[in-house]
Amino acid sequence: MEQTEPPKSRLKVQMEMELDRISYLPSNVIDKILSCLTLKEAVRTSVFSSRWRNKWAMLSGLVFDEKCFSTENCATFVNIVYHVLLSHTVPIEKFVLSHNTHRIPTIDIDRWVLHLSRNFIKVFELCIPDGPKYKMPLCFFSYQDMIVLELSQCLLEPPTTFKGFRTLKRVSFHRVTLAQDVLENLILCCPLLECLEVINCDGFTHLKIDAPNLRFLSFSGRLEDVSLQNTLNLAVVCFNSWRIYHRQDHVSSSNLAKFFIDLPYIQRLTIDGAAVQYLAVGDLPGRLPKPCLHLNFLSLPLKFYVLAEILTTIYLLRSSPALKVLHVTVRLNLLRSVDEEAESRLDSLYDDVNCSFPKLQFVQITRFSGCKAELDFIKFLLVNSPVLETMAIRASSAGGSPEVLKKLLQLRRTSSAEIIYLDP
Repeated sequence: MEQTEPPKSRLKVQMEMELDRISYLPSNVIDKILSCLTLKEAVRTSVFSSRWRNKWAMLSGLVFDEKCFSTENCATFVNIVYHVLLSHTVPIEKFVLSHNTHRIPTIDIDRWVLHLSRNFIKVFELCIPDGPKYKMPLCFFSYQDMIVLELSQCLLEPPTTFKGFRTLKRVSFHRVTLAQDVLENLILCCPLLECLEVINCDGFTHLKIDAPNLRFLSFSGRLEDVSLQNTLNLAVVCFNSWRIYHRQDHVSSSNLAKFFIDLPYIQRLTIDGAAVQYLAVGDLPGRLPKPCLHLNFLSLPLKFYVLAEILTTIYLLRSSPALKVLHVTVRLNLLRSVDEEAESRLDSLYDDVNCSFPKLQFVQITRFSGCKAELDFIKFLLVNSPVLETMAIRASSAGGSPEVLKKLLQLRRTSSAEIIYLDP
């Protein structure tokens, strides 16, 4: 005859569950809670009960950063990483190492990277704050399950047998050294690449991109040339070349036309540094061979004393019928201005009755000095923007001239746009 538990015992168990609900949570709920905690907080949950004791060792993602372990003792931090890695009982899919206190010995990072090569790493982030660049060991190039890769202050020298990361979708390189052929092959051999960020890297002078699935590109650093091929899905580009190497005085081919030839679906373009100077090289076309039918946001610096850069900007605007937002940062040089011949050429462009910006709604101009070239450009925008709502102008110095403001308010416009004039 089957014995039933006395009512008193069942009541006791029920009372215990009421008093200690956290110990009786379903496993999936516990896993969800742990995934929302830092690694340090997750380890501390071991004291809750026996059910929680080893749960942290089943996390698929490990993040070692300042929020997690703020100890200033490098040896202590290194021991913590070793303990966590050796105590882990499930495959590690995410590993983030970003510790800014003391330099971690290279031999320890080598061992951690080797240990991770036995797992199925999908997200790998290694951020070295300063000091000598860390050379990625050969075992790193066997991480064939990666989807996200972020490296900072590292050196990449893959073996000759390296065939790329076939599943990689997002790459972010900050202060990474890699040769020209390494960069090109890495991009080419990542067929699923959607997001690429290359910031202040060295070892190459050309940025050659061949990535059919790429949707976001951000580059900042020294550069001699750019080549975008097979980038038909690229929608967002941030291009900041803060140094352009010297080239011949006259180049027949147009950098402006070449840059946009494989960008038919670009939606947002942010240009900074000497990038406009680069685009202005060569024989400028009056319009791009193929208009940017989807470009709705444009931000760029402009030297109003350099005719080629003004023309580059105007031609780009004329080729962007979907543009809604325009940001212009004036690069000042009060001692220089375009000559009379250049002004005459600009006047003829500004008087072009076939020019219109049918969707432009917001214009922001910063570091405005009030010179004639700037006023002419603003007038050009106001006259040719029938749906413009706001023209926000921020002066280059406090206490802008009342006469300049008066001139701005008197400019003819084809819309009811509001002109907002601001001090720095």
